[in-house]
Amino acid sequence: MTKEIRFKEIDHSSLDETRAFKVQKRIHEKIDDYGEYAFSPIQSSALNVFFDLSQEYESFPDLLAVCVLVPKVFFDLECSLYLLRENRVEKVTACPDKLSQIELEGIEGLEMSSKPKVENNCLYLPIKGNRELLNQLPYSLPQGLIGMLEIYPARKTNEHSRLFFEKYANRVGFQLHMRMISWKNEEHLQFIRSLVKDISHNVIVPNMFFKIFYRRMEAQINALGQLKQDIEQAAHRQDSEVWGQEMGYQEIIPRLDYIYTGLKEQHSEILNHYEQTSLFLETLLRRSHFEQGKYVLERKVLNFKSQIIDPQVERFTSQFREKGIEIAMAGVPDQEIEVVVDKGLISQVYANLFSNAVKYTQEVTNFSGNRAKFISYGWEHMPDYFGPNKPGIKLNVFSTGEHIKDEEQAKLFREGFRADNVGLEQGTGHGLFFIKEIVELHGGEVGYEPTPLGNNFFFILPLSDPTD
Repeated sequence: MTKEIRFKEIDHSSLDETRAFKVQKRIHEKIDDYGEYAFSPIQSSALNVFFDLSQEYESFPDLLAVCVLVPKVFFDLECSLYLLRENRVEKVTACPDKLSQIELEGIEGLEMSSKPKVENNCLYLPIKGNRELLNQLPYSLPQGLIGMLEIYPARKTNEHSRLFFEKYANRVGFQLHMRMISWKNEEHLQFIRSLVKDISHNVIVPNMFFKIFYRRMEAQINALGQLKQDIEQAAHRQDSEVWGQEMGYQEIIPRLDYIYTGLKEQHSEILNHYEQTSLFLETLLRRSHFEQGKYVLERKVLNFKSQIIDPQVERFTSQFREKGIEIAMAGVPDQEIEVVVDKGLISQVYANLFSNAVKYTQEVTNFSGNRAKFISYGWEHMPDYFGPNKPGIKLNVFSTGEHIKDEEQAKLFREGFRADNVGLEQGTGHGLFFIKEIVELHGGEVGYEPTPLGNNFFFILPLSDPTD
């Protein structure tokens, strides 16, 4: 049975008379304006086609192509867009021999102008955003400008056609602004989804170790309670000779020492885990991330070994010990390094690498013919790696085991990918993707390389701030 669709009647009496008057007045003003513009049929068609296609194409690159191709197709004029996005000017041009393609490149030194101007036979028209929505973008727009529209050659235009292109630039600005807001909102949502995965992978899952720590501490507390009970029972006996035989200092001291040492170790592990968990939470939940819809780095000059690596090694030492994995220190430079990084995010890079090492390190036959199962970590300087006088530093975490298959190596840092060597170990395939995302945000690179005894995961960071 077809369900009857009922439409709610609109109460026209609720329409504000003042608003209706203002809108009606603007309609008549626009009618008068278009009468004065006296656009030709082809100019009117160009505006209509632009409007229709800007609604038809959903992707931002397609909209950019429409913007630069309408002047080309209708008027045989070359057109380029200069977009200002996050303090960077990007140029969009149509390929003259292949109109379906667009090129996007960074431009420096372009002077933005809020008024039309002609330079070098090019007509430059300001592309303005919607004044009411300027605060919807996470970056400021100087003079309310999204960018500039370039028409070439300017000598093929006259005063009337320049008026047309000025109005065309206004429509381009409106459509671009709305699409940029939509694009940023979608990007923001994607970041939030990724952030939820990062929090789950780097905070919630590792937080399960608190349960293990508390169980161990509970065992130590129970042992302390038993000792207390034994002492109380012995103390109630009046026969001092029985006290000396059944509960002497030679028995009490070792038991107390054992309990004290255990509690101290548990306290240290819990405190270290708490400090790292707090650091990760504070880093992932920064207000700036949510405001801009992406990770925003808080760079500081840090002692990489003592402030980032050592705390993570200490945090995972007990897990390595439980899995029978040794930490081989051979080859680790006995020096401290300083790098400009975001402490919380890079710490999580190491946490992910060490966590993978705990899960996937395997026993192998070493060069001496003995069975061995170990991890190691270290770094090496890479002079001029990022260009002349732009050194880098390569940081790595190695673990013994079978090599990752050749065909899988290129996929290792993709979101959700897990190699065949994972076995029954649980995982989401998010850890290496997170590492790639954070390292590249620092201007660095990630990589994997098989070695004679196992697998080496590494990342290379600039030794200087790449924003300098």
